[in-house]
Amino acid sequence: MSGFTTRAVHSGQEPDRLTGAVIPPIYQTSTFVQDGINVLRDGHEYSRGSNPTRNGFEEQLCALEGGLRGFAFASGIACEDALLRAVLRPGDHVVLGGDGYGGTNRLITRVLAPWRIGHTPVDVTDLDEVRQAFVAETKVVWVETPTNPRLGIADLAALTELAHEHGALLVVDNTFASPYLQRPLEFGADVVVHSTTKYVGGHSDVLGGAVVVADREWAVEPVNGFSPGATLAELVGFQQFAGGAVAGPQDSYLAARGLKTLSLRMERHQDNAGRIAEWLTQRPEVSQVLYPGLPDHPGHELAARQMEGFGGMVSFRLRGGESAARRFAESTLMYKLSVSLGGVESLICWPSEMTHGSVVGTPQAVPTDLVRLSVGIEDLEDHLADLERAFTS
Repeated sequence: MSGFTTRAVHSGQEPDRLTGAVIPPIYQTSTFVQDGINVLRDGHEYSRGSNPTRNGFEEQLCALEGGLRGFAFASGIACEDALLRAVLRPGDHVVLGGDGYGGTNRLITRVLAPWRIGHTPVDVTDLDEVRQAFVAETKVVWVETPTNPRLGIADLAALTELAHEHGALLVVDNTFASPYLQRPLEFGADVVVHSTTKYVGGHSDVLGGAVVVADREWAVEPVNGFSPGATLAELVGFQQFAGGAVAGPQDSYLAARGLKTLSLRMERHQDNAGRIAEWLTQRPEVSQVLYPGLPDHPGHELAARQMEGFGGMVSFRLRGGESAARRFAESTLMYKLSVSLGGVESLICWPSEMTHGSVVGTPQAVPTDLVRLSVGIEDLEDHLADLERAFTS
């Protein structure tokens, strides 16, 4: 199966062998009967280690990202935490994209820092700045592209070359683009992470995260039974099992169901987003529209080369400053004021104190005049009417 949507529908989603049910059943079980001591049926012992529903979703997402193995977790942050604990040791260093999800920043700067994990924030769209951030202890380069919430575009091929030149892994948060629009492993990245809560699930009804790894060895200290040269799949798989923050069967089922329509939804998301971005450029209240599909976006040409579309997220800045941005975010009706993104319904966010409150007062703080839209699949006329209403309220 070579087509993206064909793989989305069928990979890891074979009909039930026992009954022939077209949709695989949800294995809502904690444990599995053994046919003898440690004689397991299909390798299943306990749902923390493996569960057919979760395994099917992991295979499905892995097939879409083009990786070696996929691992599903209880949340996006849980998957990031497991990955970083799998590949980092005390004293290691992370080159961290400065324009990125506030929760990732909080995880690295406040949870891992006391365990002597250092970091340097960088503008991932500036290769010279990234290059200067490397130190001898750098083990991971962590980027989002498009970035959250300014929608900057990072050069994946160039960053892969830089990371590998310094013996580091390139980890790409592909949540905003989704595997339908961008597959970082094809550009040499080592790991892809997702908040499957967002476009993968697509309906704002599931919490989850996932890690997809390329086929690469990683030199780690010989701890936890691993010798230097263990594969990323072995390291992350061990951390998933030992740490236990796994996705449950119901959440895995919902994420797998969402993936089946990802291509259809993303086409509608980005069609609406592109038209709204163009409309916003004509508004006198707007000082800047941030959307990689606009020709004047600084990352437009790069995005056109490494993405297969420009996504469903639009950010813009208001001439009236903080007060105007707050008022706008609280004035829409169809666009619901909320954190998160990627659902079929439209959401609006004031990132400065909502999604990125953890970086207020730091150089990574989000401008207070910026509003972020997660553009849903509703009819375009209703989008424009709602936004017009907010401008004139």
